[in-house]
Amino acid sequence: MKELLTRAISGIVYVILLIVSMYWENALLIVLYIFGLITLAEFNKLIKLNALLITASIFTSLYFGFWYWCMIHNSNTGTNEAIQILLVITIFVNLILIKDLFTEKKIPLFESKRYIATTFYLSSGFVFMFLIANYLNTFTPLLLLGSFILVWVNDSFAYIIGKNFGKQKLFPSISPKKTVEGFLGGLFFACVSSYFISVYVDTLGFTSWLILAIIISVFGTIGDLIESKFKRQAQVKDSGVIMPGHGGLLDRLDSIIFTAPFIYLFLRILSYVS
Repeated sequence: MKELLTRAISGIVYVILLIVSMYWENALLIVLYIFGLITLAEFNKLIKLNALLITASIFTSLYFGFWYWCMIHNSNTGTNEAIQILLVITIFVNLILIKDLFTEKKIPLFESKRYIATTFYLSSGFVFMFLIANYLNTFTPLLLLGSFILVWVNDSFAYIIGKNFGKQKLFPSISPKKTVEGFLGGLFFACVSSYFISVYVDTLGFTSWLILAIIISVFGTIGDLIESKFKRQAQVKDSGVIMPGHGGLLDRLDSIIFTAPFIYLFLRILSYVS
């Protein structure tokens, strides 16, 4: 009972902090930056990269660099091209991680790949989270909040349905508790939730939110599996201890970190076809 209460309290504090920060652009900027530094430290430890100062400097340069050019400088000269280049590289790195998840017994972690992963898997994820909240250079935090809600719904119902009805293992060598039934249940309820989100968030229509629900459920699950594989290689249960009852912050953000560039790619495509 005490452990359950501790888990509930730390989870509520995390959710409240995230939601409250979305009322002010600068607050969200700082909260995402702090979250990024914490998850970066946890990830460095997982992949045994003793270069936090270097990776934190790269993250800070990327994060505030894109914030300055997109929000403060407010110039389109080269900005869209820079975002597109970062997006292409990030998605390419994520696709390599997906390939490693399904084809490699262990994710190869030679020195240069450690820096590539910290830069384009993790750091870029936070850059795209902030860009989602500033879609078309307008502060639209409900887009990011809706994405988080879809992640939470997917994860929650995947756990509930998998625990009670799951029989067929989804990826037993990496995450023995995940089941096909749980994945499908999370996907179904995320799709249902997309309708209610579309009612209260008028930035996108129901069809767009439905597509986002599918993107988030699929790539969010893959992102969680990839982080689980990193943890299995490091022979640890959690990425950290900052959230009592939950583990590390990376354990809570792995899905949205991996999914953020795919969400942003969909939003960019949507802006071109609209």
